[in-house]
Amino acid sequence: MSAPILHASALTKYVGDQPVLNALDWQVRPGQVIGLLGRNGAGKSTLLECLLGLRECDAGSVTAFGEPVTDLSPGARARIGYVPQASDLFEWMTAYQMLAYFEALYPRWNGARVRQLLARWGFDAVMCNRPISKLSGGEKQRLSIIRAMAHEPQLLVLDEPVSALDPVGRRDFLRELVDDVIEHGTTVVFSTHIVSDLERVALDMAFLKDGKIALQGGLDALLENARRVSGPAALLAPLKIDGELRRTSAADGQVHVITGAASAALLALAARAPALRLESLSLEDLFVAVTQ
Repeated sequence: MSAPILHASALTKYVGDQPVLNALDWQVRPGQVIGLLGRNGAGKSTLLECLLGLRECDAGSVTAFGEPVTDLSPGARARIGYVPQASDLFEWMTAYQMLAYFEALYPRWNGARVRQLLARWGFDAVMCNRPISKLSGGEKQRLSIIRAMAHEPQLLVLDEPVSALDPVGRRDFLRELVDDVIEHGTTVVFSTHIVSDLERVALDMAFLKDGKIALQGGLDALLENARRVSGPAALLAPLKIDGELRRTSAADGQVHVITGAASAALLALAARAPALRLESLSLEDLFVAVTQ
């Protein structure tokens, strides 16, 4: 198995006296396309920033391409593309000036690709010669995406990259991501609260809860194996269910269990016990169940 591109070990980060990341262990391997899901405030942006060395962690370690992120070489940095949640563009520059500045920093800069994306996403000469501060939020986000993709990174980290885009802009970006990034084997970590977008592009899902990766797996496998198990308390209360993620009791005496791995034994039990019901889950259902 190839070495991970990103490797976090016991990663811990406090905000005040609260651990946002709590001894988190995680690996991202070459070619993976991972959707990172978590509730607002779960620490997704903090995790991505720590993984890239943009925020100092309080304990633990992170490596990128085998190097400590606290001391990445220029070569390793040049292999990473990053779109932050909040714009970090040089807003006193024009789009042309900013792109020319970054072109001088990256030996793999693909000028033809940049011109293609500018034209496809509506950046004409007038817009590109306007100060970035005068652009709309969606235009700034598109420009940030173009900058991150222009040097053909091996690792592309996207933190809510479509939050300011309208549905047409989201569709266009996702098409670019699938056709021109993922198809070329780029490793992608994609954080968003729009579950339907992740279903279109991500092959793996990682759920962040209580400062740890609570569940991770291939999207197809997760949806194939995840179940909501419902039945009377007399039947379910003493039952230990493999892969159990959440258990609740209702006022009517029913118990509801979410499992990420419906075992053969559970399926056999459900076949013998009519009072036991098994339901498949959507990704949104699974997200709510894991992160609630």
